[in-house]
Amino acid sequence: MLETNLEIMLSTGRFSNPFMASTIWKGHITFGLISLPIRLVAAARAETISFNQLHKTDNSRVKQVLYCQAEDKPVPRSELVKGFEYEDGKYVVIADEDIKKITPKSAKVMEILEFVKAQDVDAVYLESSYYLHPEEAGEKAYTVLHRALKETGRVGVAKITMHNREHVVILRPSRTGMTLHTMHYADEVRAIDEFRTDSSLAKDVEVQIAAQLIDAMEAPFDPEKYKDNYRESLKAMIEAKVKGEEIVEAPAAEELAPVIDIMQALKTSLAALKKPPARAATSAAAEAASEAASAKPKRAKKAVGG
Repeated sequence: MLETNLEIMLSTGRFSNPFMASTIWKGHITFGLISLPIRLVAAARAETISFNQLHKTDNSRVKQVLYCQAEDKPVPRSELVKGFEYEDGKYVVIADEDIKKITPKSAKVMEILEFVKAQDVDAVYLESSYYLHPEEAGEKAYTVLHRALKETGRVGVAKITMHNREHVVILRPSRTGMTLHTMHYADEVRAIDEFRTDSSLAKDVEVQIAAQLIDAMEAPFDPEKYKDNYRESLKAMIEAKVKGEEIVEAPAAEELAPVIDIMQALKTSLAALKKPPARAATSAAAEAASEAASAKPKRAKKAVGG
């Protein structure tokens, strides 16, 4: 029974919360005099394996207790209120009704403020991604906006309030619809003076060979190719522990020395990519030999008793 439950957890992803395509936000998009009803659905969710905290002596689950320091006793969640510490040890209580009074119109209406070139948006500002679905009454306006953005190479910049925060968002046309990305504000992105390169360090010939190496390693983007090997190893380790099997230690990572001769390293890397695999080379040689043998003229057989 234990193994069956574990197999179900491994196959259904119950090591983490299952992804549910529930509506995150409902409202309208407006640009100019156009208004269309839409809803947001989370486009991605990180999958991870979570562990429970156990008491070391008996492996029983432990839980966090909310404790009142003044009364020196635990308190239930029903007795909790929000508070903001405006001075050391002094708090002002904020009720849900207080927050509702200052909720901006972007809680229900997402107004597109401007359109910018897609290439001008630095990816460091992007935060979370959502699929933007039109309601039935807004499908035509949605389609018009989607096509117009694709053909002009623009993205929309708008504001939306959700999760107790007003976000600046990017509306981007994807292959079949529109995707919304929440953004970090400028004061949230760390400006690091040291984060820059000295272009004089790179020689033109080194850059040219690096470009050749990049071309040789080019491939179509396919996210299905990339797997979380660490998560898969964790699942295998847990399954082995449940079955009482020995855990095989993974090989240690190779210690890499700093590259001294950049040019030689680039040339060697490029040559290794251009060289066909040994098995493929052997197979090709065998095929060529077979074709050569079949192309030779056959000798006529001697007549018996002639």
